[in-house]
Amino acid sequence: MGSSRIKAQRAERRAKVEEMRRAQEARDRRNRMITWISSGVIVAGVIGGGWYLVDRSQDQNAAEERAAAAPIKGERTFKDLSQNHVTKPVDYKMSPAVGGDHDQVWMNCNGDVYDREIAEMNAVHSLEHGAVWITYNDKAADTDVSALKDKVQGTPYTLMSPYADQSSPITLSAWGRQLAVNSASDPRVDTFLTKYVQGDQTPEPGAACTGGKSA
Repeated sequence: MGSSRIKAQRAERRAKVEEMRRAQEARDRRNRMITWISSGVIVAGVIGGGWYLVDRSQDQNAAEERAAAAPIKGERTFKDLSQNHVTKPVDYKMSPAVGGDHDQVWMNCNGDVYDREIAEMNAVHSLEHGAVWITYNDKAADTDVSALKDKVQGTPYTLMSPYADQSSPITLSAWGRQLAVNSASDPRVDTFLTKYVQGDQTPEPGAACTGGKSA
């Protein structure tokens, strides 16, 4: 019974993430269509018997796929990260950590916002499950912190906490990926979340983001 319940919970979480991605894709498609109409592209589509729009859509999809495969501008990539469960402190080579040996218990990451610094070894385990960890230091504006909290609370497989020992005001971390930004309004924030929440880099996709450590 316990195994069936866990499988059901994982399926539900994957469905939430997939629903979020489909909604974002639908908004993007709608915005592109509005742009085409306002710029007169629809006229060329009518003249071309409708095939122009089909071809343009296919070209756009191909461009998006190439963009998704390409690194986000300014992001750092880390490879060959170990995944052992350990009890002794780990000396991570990056701040915040984006992977490596970690505690056997993950931090809850179902849109959880922590007002105090959290244990890095637990947060790394969350990244292993496909979460994105947003951190900030005292250089981050209060308005940016508030905006990021709202964003995290509405996004499954994310967590957020202060982190004093980082060079940028705001840092986004996924397993093996990291991006530093100065503002919550930076468009790369949404791009990073869309790409790496339960993204292809995830070592254990679908693993739980609840039932772990909460403080």
